[in-house]
Amino acid sequence: MQTPAPCEYSRATSVDDAIAQLQALGGNARILAGGYSLIPMMKLRLANPGHVIDINPLESELNYIRQEGNEIRIGALTRHVNMLESDLLSQVFPHIFREAEAVLADPVVRNRGTMGGSLCQSDPAEDLSGVVVALKGEAVLRGPGGAERVVGMEEFHLGPYMTSVQPTEMLIEVRIPTHSGFGGAHEKVERRAGDFAIVAASAALAIEGGRITFAGVACSAVGPTTLHIERAEKALVGQAPSEDLFAQCGQMAAADCSPNSDGRGPADYKRHVAGVLTTRALSRAAATAVS
Repeated sequence: MQTPAPCEYSRATSVDDAIAQLQALGGNARILAGGYSLIPMMKLRLANPGHVIDINPLESELNYIRQEGNEIRIGALTRHVNMLESDLLSQVFPHIFREAEAVLADPVVRNRGTMGGSLCQSDPAEDLSGVVVALKGEAVLRGPGGAERVVGMEEFHLGPYMTSVQPTEMLIEVRIPTHSGFGGAHEKVERRAGDFAIVAASAALAIEGGRITFAGVACSAVGPTTLHIERAEKALVGQAPSEDLFAQCGQMAAADCSPNSDGRGPADYKRHVAGVLTTRALSRAAATAVS
């Protein structure tokens, strides 16, 4: 059984303390939250930090789901189970969060894994990243001296297992804009329950006066990062929802993704599935929005 390389360990007493430790260690440290992303990487020696900073004592600072104005704000230490069971998320973003969280791994992982850990892992097959991309969420990064910057998901996810978080920065919060007339859905094909996606699609729509006023479409496991299907979004906004329109957007998703052939299936199969799941997710999102 593989074990991580030796490293130092400390517990943070506050967000500012965690960042001060990152700064003092000169970038040779990693943040430990739920551990379901970092620890496996350390066991495989794909991550070899000299120091691990445990932020689990910071529940009071970083575990929350709340509404502020026209945004939902989710703390980086919020557990998957909290998002799965959140009445606020279910009310403001019907279906999309609960559907993604319900198929994310298993109860053990959902009880400990976190929003921040999922996004910072930057795994292109991860479910929650697709939801946040479709919802046009933004990541709040805090650095030394309390300096903060807010970045969109396309800027945040640089590539497989790479993000724009700097060595002395920490993801503290995700902000997601709200919309009236909202509907959402998450579709996933997997080899077995709780597995990473073969392909997944997240769709978010806002419909007012019979027209689509907001559209978000993302596909997972079909590119180097979670893919934002921008062409489909532009085709949707301003149009009346229809099955023909959604089918066209599914074709765009299939054409715009770039899957690799691997043990989960050939590229052509994944491309086809991306189109089918995108069409299906859009159709269900529209039904939710107008119900």
